[in-house]
Amino acid sequence: MNELLEYRDKMLRRFGEAAQEFRAACEAFHDPFKRIDDEWTLHQIASHTRDVDKLIYGARIRRTIAEDNPEFVSFDADEWMSKNYNRNESLAEVLDEFTVNVKEICETLSNQPQEVWSRESRHETMGEGLTLQLWVERSLAHIEEHLLTLKKAKNQ
Repeated sequence: MNELLEYRDKMLRRFGEAAQEFRAACEAFHDPFKRIDDEWTLHQIASHTRDVDKLIYGARIRRTIAEDNPEFVSFDADEWMSKNYNRNESLAEVLDEFTVNVKEICETLSNQPQEVWSRESRHETMGEGLTLQLWVERSLAHIEEHLLTLKKAKNQ
């Protein structure tokens, strides 16, 4: 049991750190509209990461805490971007909203009893029995995936 508690504590710390590292990595680029990969610019990656963290994983985390066995629908990131991306939003605003959201999730989770991590939810394609811990893991993995992309681009 101690290993599980340590794992969750370490994951929560890393979640907050990863958000700050992502912000710093974005700010290290001089041009927010620099193409980072074959598809998206830095600004698009930052917007996408913020939106997925807040509207998908953040919402799943909050609903799993608040509701009994909520059900979630699938999310198409490309479709969301094509309909909702705002090129005129400042990168600073995107990053501010992103880091505030992660901080709030970290604070919320740190104030919950350990049992909350095992609360379950459902997903239309992934099935049942999906724990709160899974959504936190997925959110952290998503941030780290895009952080790695930015670090690789900066080193090229």
